[in-house]
Amino acid sequence: MLKQYLQFKLSQKLSPQQIQLMKLIQLPTQAFEQRLKQELEENPALESGKEKDASEDGFDDFDNSNDEYNDSETIDAEDINVDDYLSDDEIPDYRTQANNYSSDDEEKSVPYAAGMSFTQHLINQLNTFRLSENEEDIANFLVGSVDESGYIRRSLSDIMDDLAFTQNVYTTEDEIENVLKVVHQLDPSGVGARNLQECLSIQLHRKTKTPDVELAIAIIDKAFDQFTKKHYQKLLHKFDVSEIQLKDAIEEIERLNPKPGGSYAGNNKIVEHIVPDFAIKIVDGELELTLNGRNAPELHVSREYNNMLKGYKESKDKSKSQKDAVLFIKQKLDAAKWFIEAIKQRQQTLFVTMSAIMHYQKDYFLSGDERKLRPMILKDIADEIDMDVSTVSRVANSKYVDTPYGTKLIKEFFSESMKNDQGEDVSTREIKKILETVIEDEDKKKPLTDEKLATILKEKGYPIARRTVAKYREQLDIPVARLRKKI
Repeated sequence: MLKQYLQFKLSQKLSPQQIQLMKLIQLPTQAFEQRLKQELEENPALESGKEKDASEDGFDDFDNSNDEYNDSETIDAEDINVDDYLSDDEIPDYRTQANNYSSDDEEKSVPYAAGMSFTQHLINQLNTFRLSENEEDIANFLVGSVDESGYIRRSLSDIMDDLAFTQNVYTTEDEIENVLKVVHQLDPSGVGARNLQECLSIQLHRKTKTPDVELAIAIIDKAFDQFTKKHYQKLLHKFDVSEIQLKDAIEEIERLNPKPGGSYAGNNKIVEHIVPDFAIKIVDGELELTLNGRNAPELHVSREYNNMLKGYKESKDKSKSQKDAVLFIKQKLDAAKWFIEAIKQRQQTLFVTMSAIMHYQKDYFLSGDERKLRPMILKDIADEIDMDVSTVSRVANSKYVDTPYGTKLIKEFFSESMKNDQGEDVSTREIKKILETVIEDEDKKKPLTDEKLATILKEKGYPIARRTVAKYREQLDIPVARLRKKI
């Protein structure tokens, strides 16, 4: 038996313009400035700065209600198909590309640290040593194998094979080991180490030999495993020293750099300069929000391009070349007008979203006390400003706000809620802050276990399980009790 069904399917598809607006909203201030610069370069019909005598033509920076090519005086050329010029090859990329950005994708223009590379810095130092040609080749290869932390993570046998296959240098592990000792003399101290123990040992051996340093060397070279596990009683017994002597030696070790490569400023690591997108100030006991002025550029449509359309309208003889030219001009004017409107919408969206977050977390912004952060999820703000959750996410994930308590990433103000013993919703951020405070105040000779921390939090009115305490502790990058132990 044949049956017929009528099925309706409702689908929503974002236009390229809507997608581009979402991308603009997501961009932080510096990346937005780069995007603006790119648009100004690509579209000659878009100009920056205030337009001279703009009021005569009905233009203002962001007021397009009286645009003369959008009212009764709009160029109406019957022989020009609007669809044709909108699909013209000259349409800018942002009108045709529909790349969906996730909330974590970011376009960034990231400056690099100036100066020579870390590798070149090490090679320059090698030139001060007297090495044979073979040793020099090995030394350069070893330096080239140093990673950004300052370590050589590969085995000598692998290095020996690579030297033979890629550099045509035939050597032995012993010779490589001898050249490696030269690399270990380079700065920063500890560079070229194959593991943490060797890195710390290199640094200690280059220090002035005091009793504390001598003991520190013995600990790292002969009892590294016991040191990392903080078995202090075993160390006291092994080296027959007092607690004060052991404490002083451990302080010597703690002053060392576990990642010597990271201390070199010219190692071409990416340097991200954070520019706050908003600023919150307390004025007469009230919160005042401002949007970074760099997010509000002055833009206008080129009068010259607009006049070109006037010339076409007034021309009696419309040639084929004139028609082709006007298609290009109309497309550029449309793109410029839309981009200006998109900038305006971006400003409004950013300000409205941050304003809602600021008022939602008013108690925190007035006091700076993280324990006063209210539970807040993206939907809370989205419902309040009547926008989509994805829009709020784009603002929260990529924007920073300058507060009286430092520059903060906006997404840090969001947290889930839990019930306290009074049945009230409390922020998980509040619980984490209290957990952090309890751990800071603990007796470091006898650090609190997760079980004990859970008991203390329960006594404070936050009934959470031990495994939840462990999860929060890990999120706060706080080690387990045994590793927090101090002599």
